[in-house]
Amino acid sequence: MAKNDAKKLEAFVKWFRSATPFIHEFGERTIVIAFGGEVLTDGEMMQLAHDINVLVSLEIRVVLVHGTRPQVEDQLVQRGVTSRLVDGRRVTDDAALRCVKEANGIVRMEIEATLSTELANSPMAGADIRVSSGNFITAKPFGVRDGVDYMHTGQVRKVDTEGIVRRLDDDEVVLISPIGFSPTGDIFNCTLEDVATSVAIALKAEKLIFLTETLGATDSKERLLNELTALQAQEALNSVRYGGQTEDIRLFLPCAIRAVREGVKRAHLISRHIDGALLMELFTHHGIGTMVVLEAPDRLRDAKLGDIDGIMGIIDPLVAAGVLVKRERELIENEIDRFVVLEHENEIIGCAALYPFPNDKAVELACLAVNPFYRDGGRGERILNFAEKRAKEKGFKTLFVLSTQTTQWFVERGFVESDVSRLPQEKQALYNYSRRSKIYSKPV
Repeated sequence: MAKNDAKKLEAFVKWFRSATPFIHEFGERTIVIAFGGEVLTDGEMMQLAHDINVLVSLEIRVVLVHGTRPQVEDQLVQRGVTSRLVDGRRVTDDAALRCVKEANGIVRMEIEATLSTELANSPMAGADIRVSSGNFITAKPFGVRDGVDYMHTGQVRKVDTEGIVRRLDDDEVVLISPIGFSPTGDIFNCTLEDVATSVAIALKAEKLIFLTETLGATDSKERLLNELTALQAQEALNSVRYGGQTEDIRLFLPCAIRAVREGVKRAHLISRHIDGALLMELFTHHGIGTMVVLEAPDRLRDAKLGDIDGIMGIIDPLVAAGVLVKRERELIENEIDRFVVLEHENEIIGCAALYPFPNDKAVELACLAVNPFYRDGGRGERILNFAEKRAKEKGFKTLFVLSTQTTQWFVERGFVESDVSRLPQEKQALYNYSRRSKIYSKPV
């Protein structure tokens, strides 16, 4: 076996093992996936079908909500119908409604055909996906807004939860079009985001996933925001601190906020252009897009022996970079009662150690580190605040740190530079003069 091939196989095994907790977590849970009609027009439906097949094989209950905007536009052109959008929502007259119905029928059949593929020597080999659709959405008129009569444009009034659950219980993938029906038999053209969000809330889904044009929500420097609470997501829409969001994010992010506030556990915005993005978002710790949760799922707690691998995974890269002093596994094991860890969905993402010097009423804060994927969420500061609170509760007066490369971070949080002579006598004897760490202290 070639060396490169062996490395690829090792990487695959490592990823597959790391995905196991998520496979256990999501089995028999409901996931709602929303995507626009562009997935079909751009030839991306087959790769999405591959990922859906993986989810189905893992006994995840899948609901698909599709959009039809490009297909509707095509029908309008073919029929010579003029239609307009107001604030991103189509004004649907009689002629436009005929185009909407035709487009939805075409899209639904294409999706069902793709999900029915069972080609040998392909990811769909042996697939047995049964697709169910129906009149699951009861809608009402969007009405007249700011003087505009939207006519056959509607919004979700009710979701037939029982009907959808019955299909899911029969191991079927439920496919829902952005069409709603009224008790009087009227047909309404609804939006993809309204239908998907309403369905996810009604089903109390584990996840609502929007496939977007861009990577996700970004900060003012256009860096991807991997995780946001509902409050932070709202700020990302309204605050200049985050910069401007792209059009699709401004459309879907409010839906993600609404979903988690009304009972959906998590909402995700991920790029439709990345092959396998759905699997990467679901089955890796860090994901590939933006995840919105109601509140931060982090938990600070005292460390235990089972956390040692997680602690070493965080500090070893910093040791290699010269940021932290090397600590052998045996030392951490012996001093595990000194450590606290920050846990995020069963993953250790941060740690710190507290070494007390009772005679001097001082505590050393050491080994403060956060996984680089989670450093933008104020987690380091949260660990620091926890350390300060614990030191104060135990009657200590001073918290001090030794640092070589993160001194500014501590200065910004109220620490003042000190010197070796101000350290407790016991710590002075252990000071490494060749490392020349700077000393900072703070009253607690």
